[in-house]
Amino acid sequence: MHNSTLYWLRAEYRQTGLAQDASPAIMMRDAMRKLSRRWRKKFDVLAGKLAERFASDVMKNSDASLSTALQQAGFTVPFKMTAEMNNALQATITENVNLIRSISQQYLTQVETLVMQSVSRGRDLGTLTKELQQRYGVTRRRAAFIALDQNNKATSAMQSARQRALGIRRGRWRHSHAGKEPRPSHVKADGKEFDLDKGMFIDGEWIMPGEKIRCRCGWEAILPGLE
Repeated sequence: MHNSTLYWLRAEYRQTGLAQDASPAIMMRDAMRKLSRRWRKKFDVLAGKLAERFASDVMKNSDASLSTALQQAGFTVPFKMTAEMNNALQATITENVNLIRSISQQYLTQVETLVMQSVSRGRDLGTLTKELQQRYGVTRRRAAFIALDQNNKATSAMQSARQRALGIRRGRWRHSHAGKEPRPSHVKADGKEFDLDKGMFIDGEWIMPGEKIRCRCGWEAILPGLE
């Protein structure tokens, strides 16, 4: 999307200098609208496919991890798609579809603002290109953040749903010990038991590990009769 936008805007920007009657602002505005329609349509299609694959992979990885833990404890349990598990899966897909779409929406809106500012202030193509490259960096970092944050949240939601479906009701919080600025409250929660139905009461609210932004915490399932 970024490469395409940069290519076509450069081409259109050069044409504004050759236009005799047309307004450069209108020419660039029309070019941006055309690009926006094209890429938002592509992201609408892409979002559904990516979100479904992502959610499916998270569920498979979560189930594989739990299956290994159960086998080590001497249990072999067949996993089935329960109503609660399907609800967690569909909620994850829907949330990720919206987030993936938001990447293109935010990027294209900000690019259009930069383009209009460049035209109105008579800036050259080199300055516009530099600003667009900087905007791409911001968008790329935002996409990376969304991917990591959603992976943590989706893993938490699906693990909790699967474990509750198997009759597991409690877990033991495990701090990740990752990150430069860990939350003191999450470090303090390490090793403490909590109810999977509501999570642990931390900083004035009930939360699950991995649910808060940038939280990489997880938990160990407490198997009934083995504690």
